[in-house]
Amino acid sequence: MNNTISTDASSKRHPITDRFADMPAGPFARLNALLAPLTPSGDPVLLSLGEPKHPVPDFVAPILAQHIDDFGRYPPIMGTVGFRDAVKSWLIRRFDLPIEALDADHHIMPVNGTREALFNLPLVASPPEKNGKQPLVLMPNPFYQCYAAGALAAGAKPVYVSATDASNHLPDFAGLPEDTLNQTSMVYACSPANPQGAVMSLEDLQILITLARQHHFVLAVDECYADIYDKTPPASALQACLSLPTPPNGDPFSNVVVFHSLSKRSSLPGLRSGFIAGDKALMTKVRAFRNIAAPQTPLPLLAVATAAWNDDAHAAENRKLYQQKIDLAESILGNQFNFYRPAGGFFLWLNVGDGLAATQKLWEQGALKVLPGAYLARDDENGHNPSKEYIRVALVQDIATTRTALTQIADILGS
Repeated sequence: MNNTISTDASSKRHPITDRFADMPAGPFARLNALLAPLTPSGDPVLLSLGEPKHPVPDFVAPILAQHIDDFGRYPPIMGTVGFRDAVKSWLIRRFDLPIEALDADHHIMPVNGTREALFNLPLVASPPEKNGKQPLVLMPNPFYQCYAAGALAAGAKPVYVSATDASNHLPDFAGLPEDTLNQTSMVYACSPANPQGAVMSLEDLQILITLARQHHFVLAVDECYADIYDKTPPASALQACLSLPTPPNGDPFSNVVVFHSLSKRSSLPGLRSGFIAGDKALMTKVRAFRNIAAPQTPLPLLAVATAAWNDDAHAAENRKLYQQKIDLAESILGNQFNFYRPAGGFFLWLNVGDGLAATQKLWEQGALKVLPGAYLARDDENGHNPSKEYIRVALVQDIATTRTALTQIADILGS
C-alpha cells in the first residue's frame, strides 16, 4: 500500500468550497469601501440601510417582561398555537381570505427573520437536477442578495431577470424561453419590490402561479413590505391562489410560499421574527429541515410577535409616517430624477444618471449616505447593469431629518 502524500495540483487546492464564488458582494461592504477615501461634510445621515427608525410599539416591553422566564426554555420549531392563530387571523383580515382556506398548523410556520427562510428554502425546494440539468433559480434584477446566496447554496444557478422602468420595474418571468422555464426549480418574486416599490397586481400573481404549476417550480413571494403602501393595499399570492382553480392535490396554495416579517410592518427589525405560509407538502418538508438545521424564535419574542400580528393600529400609524415622508419627497423633488411615488415600501428609486458618482457627491457635500443602485444588481448578458443610473434612498429617519436630507439631495444633485 502506498502511503505517500500526493503532491499533484488537485491536492493543493484550498479545502474551502468555491460554491459561493459567484455570490454578489454585499452592497453595504461595497458602499463602505466606496466612501472610505472621502470625508463627509458633517454628521452622517444614514439613508442607505432599510432599518426602520420609528418608535418600537408600546406593547413590546411589557410582554417581554411578562415572558422573561421563557428565555429558559427551548422554543418549538412550529412556534406557539397563539402565534400561528394570530398570523392566520392577520392573513384573513389583511387579504380578505376565507377563514376555512388556511390551516394554521400546516400552512403557517414561524421563521427567525425572513432572510433566514428566503436563504434556506432552495435547500429544500430545489432538486439536484431539473430535467437532467442544473436547476435554475430566477430572481428580479435588482434583487435581495440572499436570493442568490440561497440558490448557490442549493447547487442551483441564479438567473437575474431585469426589472427596469421599461417593464414597470417588475421582471417578466413569463416572457422567458420555454427551455429556461422547464429548467427552473424556483422563482423569487418580491412585491412590493425592494428597491423600486413596484407592486404586482392580482393578475400578475395569477400568471406567475399558473406558470409555476405548468413548469413545476416553486414560487417564493417576498411580501415583507405588504403593510407599507401608498394608496392601495398590495395583493398577496395567497389571494391569487384562491382565485385560481384548485390543483388536483387539493391544496389551493400548491407551488407557492409567501414570506412576511415584522421588521418593516412593526418597526421591529431586531425582533428577527417572521413567518412563511403556503404549499402544505412543501411546508412539511421545510418543517423537517428546520427541526434539524434552522434557528427557532425564542418564546418571549414569539409572544411579542403574536401581539404584533393581532394589532393593526400600530401598523397603520407606521404606514402613515411613511406616507408623510413620500409626500415630502414629492413636494421637494417634484419631477427631478424621474421621481415617482412608490406603490409600496419606503424607498425612493431615483435616476441620477450615475449612481456611484451621485453617492460619492452626496457623501462629500451633504454627509448623506445612500446606496448606489448598481450594488443591488448584476450585469445582464450584454454587460449592462440595469440599476447603475439609480440610487436607493431609505426614508427611515424622522420627518425633520428626512425633510432636510431630501432638500440637500435636490440641491446637491440638481446643481
